[in-house]
Amino acid sequence: MRTLYHLWLHPFSRKVRIVLAEKGLEFNLQIEKVWERRTEFLALNPAGDVPVLVEPDGTTLSNSSVICEYLEEVYPETSLLGLDPVQRAEVRRLVGWFDVKFNREVTDNLFGEKMMKRVLHLGEPHGPSVRAGHANIHYHLDYIGFLIERREWLAGEQFSLADIAAAAHLSAIDYIGDVPWEEHQAAKSWFARVQSRPSFQPLLEDQVPGFSRSKQYEGSNS
Repeated sequence: MRTLYHLWLHPFSRKVRIVLAEKGLEFNLQIEKVWERRTEFLALNPAGDVPVLVEPDGTTLSNSSVICEYLEEVYPETSLLGLDPVQRAEVRRLVGWFDVKFNREVTDNLFGEKMMKRVLHLGEPHGPSVRAGHANIHYHLDYIGFLIERREWLAGEQFSLADIAAAAHLSAIDYIGDVPWEEHQAAKSWFARVQSRPSFQPLLEDQVPGFSRSKQYEGSNS
C-alpha cells in the first residue's frame, strides 16, 4: 500500500490527496509533524517537508508538483492535466497561479499566520500580513469568478489539477473562516461543485487537534 505523509490542512498535501482519490488509487495517510525533524522522515525527504509519497515498490517522491506530474504519467487513465499541449499549458499556468501567487499573497498571510504560527508556537499573527491576506483574497476570488463565467471549470471544460490546487488552498482558509464567499457567488458556486466530488469528501472530516473548524466550514460538512 502506498503511503502519503502529510500535515493537517496543508494545501499541498491536500492537493495530492485529491489527485490520488480522483485517480482511484488506494493510500494510507500518515501525519508527519515536520517540526520534530524525525531522522526516519529526513531519510525519505532531506528537505524535511510534506507531502511525501511512498509507492508500494518503495519509490519515494516529494514536492506536490513532482508527485502530481508523476501520478499523471504513471496512472494516465484519468487525466487531470488535459489531453493536448494547449490544455496542459493552461492547467499548469493556473496550478502555478495558486501554488505560488495565491500561496504567497493569501495562504501564507491567513492560514500561515493564524493557524500554523499557533501550531508551531511561533507567536501571535502578524497584523499587517493578515490584513494583506484579507485584501488579496478578493482579487483571487474575482479571478476565479472571471474564469468560471467563461468555462465549465477553471482551465476549460474538464475538471483538472487547476481546480484541485485552487480548492486545496481555499479549503484550508475556509477552515479558519476567512473566505468571504458571500461577496463572490461565482467562486462559491464553483467551490461547492468541487466539494461535492467524492475525492473531496474525506477532506471535510479533517480536524486539527485543539482548533475548532469555522461555522462556514462546518456548514460545508453538513
